[in-house]
Amino acid sequence: MASITLTDARIRALNPRRSARDVRDGKLKGFGVRVMPSGAKRFFVHCQHEGRRIWKIVGDARAMDADEARSRAAAMLAAIRQEGPLPAFPEETVFEAVAEATFRRHERIWKPRTTAVNRGYLRNQILPRFSGRQVDGITRRDVVNWFASLRATPVAADRSMPVLSVIMREAERMGFREEGSNPCRGIRRYRRKGRERFLSDAEIRSLAACLDAREGDWPLAVAAIRLLLLTGSRKSEILTLRWTDFREGALFLRDSKTGPRTVWLSQAARDVLDGMERTSPWTFPAGRGDGPCDGNWLHFRWHRIRADAGLRDVRLHDLRHSFASLALKSGENVPAIARLLGHRSAETTLKYTHHADAMAAEAAATVGALLAAEG
Repeated sequence: MASITLTDARIRALNPRRSARDVRDGKLKGFGVRVMPSGAKRFFVHCQHEGRRIWKIVGDARAMDADEARSRAAAMLAAIRQEGPLPAFPEETVFEAVAEATFRRHERIWKPRTTAVNRGYLRNQILPRFSGRQVDGITRRDVVNWFASLRATPVAADRSMPVLSVIMREAERMGFREEGSNPCRGIRRYRRKGRERFLSDAEIRSLAACLDAREGDWPLAVAAIRLLLLTGSRKSEILTLRWTDFREGALFLRDSKTGPRTVWLSQAARDVLDGMERTSPWTFPAGRGDGPCDGNWLHFRWHRIRADAGLRDVRLHDLRHSFASLALKSGENVPAIARLLGHRSAETTLKYTHHADAMAAEAAATVGALLAAEG
């Protein structure tokens, strides 16, 4: 790590590189400047005190000169050694300021719904604990204690943790935390009972019969449900279909949870689409306005249909699980099923392998019973 006597001229001459780099001051031990890939430069202090490594931002190099930053750093280092009150920190290093900067940056990456959901976790689970804290002062112990405090709501805890982790990674990128100091790394999530529900062959036959019975009343809803079961697609992917997405025997989705993808259709799925009227650019047009149907419209009808079929515990999303289960049962491998479902990686699909284990166990029991009967 470079060490020079920091002057205004030398700091201006420090050019950014592909990764952040720290330049230590040769005049005051523990004081330095971090040069970010963006070209931003921030003064910092870094020292050891009673076995603890302490890293703090002094301020932005655009807001103070080297002498002022060194004087401020000396006061901070003295306060740390004496365990006295530290001078005021830059407002931009307060947790909620870093969180807001993180969300502004990630709004270009996250989908609008993802952004809205993550803001909910930030507002309800994260800010009540970390608001007002200096982002570089949040330790692993702080995060562990926060996560433990959410044990009564494990789903919210598990989904809040990645949001906090993204904020901490962004704090490192912005130079407000030491690199590699993310306190969320390696914390194990809560074990929750899987909610996956797979329809048996008999349940699929019962559902098919109920769909046939309701087709005259709710043709669009029945078509949507059949496509969910026949393609393994997400509800949002089906409800936002346009007729121009259906061509060459496949669905060419211009957007999905994992980006654009192709959904290969069986003959049964193609028959569903070929049998529908084309009265709108949307495959499932809303009753009012020019847009597609919303999820509430479909859920209302699904609740009636599943009750008729005796499947009150089955969610629409479980049709996707059932599609994966049937593919697995027919001998498809995990990478192929991952592609069918539009997963980013086959690892996401591995959660279905426990169902394969259950099928294998059931088959073993059946064979064992037959052999025992013959013996």
